[in-house]
Amino acid sequence: MSAFALYQTFSSEGPPSAKKPSLQVVSKKKKKKENGVAVSKISTFKAQVRPEKKKRKKSSQRQESLKGTAEEQQQQEDEECGDGEALDALLADLAKVNNSRERASKLFQWLINPIPIKAFFRETWEKKPILVQRRNPDFYKGLFSTAEFDRVLREEDVQYGVNLDVTSYTNGKRETHNPPGRALPFTVWDFYERGCSLRMLNPQAFSSTVWNVLSILQEQFGSMAGANVYLTPPGTQGFAPHYDDIEAFVVQLEGKKHWRFSFWVFSPANFDQADIGKPILEVVLEAGDLLYFPRGFIHQGDCLPDAHSLHITISSYQKNSWGDLLEKVVPAALEIAMEEDVEFRQGLPLDYLTFMGIQNSDKDDTRRSKFLSRIETLMKKLVDYAPVDAAVDQKAKDFLHDCLPPVLTPEELASSVKGAPVRWERGRVMDVGGCITPQTQVRLLRAGCARLCSDGEGVHLYYTTDNSRVYHKEELKSFEINPEHTEAVEFLIHSYPTFVTVGSFPCDSAGDKVVLAELLFERGIIHTAELL
Repeated sequence: MSAFALYQTFSSEGPPSAKKPSLQVVSKKKKKKENGVAVSKISTFKAQVRPEKKKRKKSSQRQESLKGTAEEQQQQEDEECGDGEALDALLADLAKVNNSRERASKLFQWLINPIPIKAFFRETWEKKPILVQRRNPDFYKGLFSTAEFDRVLREEDVQYGVNLDVTSYTNGKRETHNPPGRALPFTVWDFYERGCSLRMLNPQAFSSTVWNVLSILQEQFGSMAGANVYLTPPGTQGFAPHYDDIEAFVVQLEGKKHWRFSFWVFSPANFDQADIGKPILEVVLEAGDLLYFPRGFIHQGDCLPDAHSLHITISSYQKNSWGDLLEKVVPAALEIAMEEDVEFRQGLPLDYLTFMGIQNSDKDDTRRSKFLSRIETLMKKLVDYAPVDAAVDQKAKDFLHDCLPPVLTPEELASSVKGAPVRWERGRVMDVGGCITPQTQVRLLRAGCARLCSDGEGVHLYYTTDNSRVYHKEELKSFEINPEHTEAVEFLIHSYPTFVTVGSFPCDSAGDKVVLAELLFERGIIHTAELL
């Protein structure tokens, strides 16, 4: 049976209700023992990666039943994309995909196989944890490894507290053991041998593969995709029970790890074991498995006595809630309302301190009701002054600053400014190359690599192509766009992934079109269809 058919079998039971995710992600009626740990069978998908073709063709009736609607057929095709394929080969195939959004979708489908993307975002995203068991320890091979961990320690400038944390959790006590300075193998592996867990922060700064994966996935989420790598010795635990403000994808790379989940809460904190009670979900993750859980679930992971654990947690959607957007909308709306509406500038009642505030909250006073009614009226009026688009642009700027720079495909490199062959050789400049003309075909380097935003005084183009692999190492990149060029930049952004001629830019003159194209090319924001 195909992985997609297995998914359909499990999903036919119907998803748990989203109203009380912390109480409905697991049924306690049927459990099995795995290494002495009770493991829930609900919200678990057992994926048989790349089943034999003979088995897949065994029954024409089964094939017919899997056809279904056009959407189901597309889901099945998506599910098979990259299923069991070596990561380096998959990334090479994705480099040939013409659209970066499609590239992101295909890579995310590989990450969560056999769950179709539409079903995942409809039934699971932000609602409940889910476990994918693959029985294929090599499914994620090539993403990261303990050998890579060791290489990074030996070859890179890894700093304690910045790039690496050494932690332990023993007898209910969480400790961090970071000495100052560079993390060298001699000391790091000694910590590990003594039972400490190692957490590598921002592995994308040291691993080109992790960088590539995250830079692609960030377009799937419309939010920064980050990662940490965790290496834990057998029979130990590195972190106290806690919860996070991210959507987490735990990718088990080596060994295995036992995870427990408890009730749902809403902001990061550590807990005592006695505080969290009995787990609502308990699973063991083995190499090749995936565990997703939404922000807010208390979780803890510990190693079983017979194996170490190496996993990478891919995260996204941090500070990407309605509340985070409103934090930008409301202050700006208040500023506008106070400038334009006299009601917001009228003074508070002379005696409001005598009936409002905590010390007066239990008073039965009609003035309190009148005061609260006025607040409600003003809050409703505030909507009329809310600069929502401007606030969204502020969020977009944050996202662009958070983004990793794109990993260029060979074709993109050759056709962009970063791959230009110009150089100094034999006492002169060589291979200066051709010039951009109205006939040159261009497009954005990535769908989400640039965005137009206004600060009220001018229009700036913000872009990611010069970002650092280290989080916020560089300031957000931008430059001002001439007013007569804004329509042309919008045209370019909305045309992606189609190449358009420079001559088709909606600018006033042919000279303006070429000048704008040269500016964007020199900044690495666009590339050409043919080599210059």
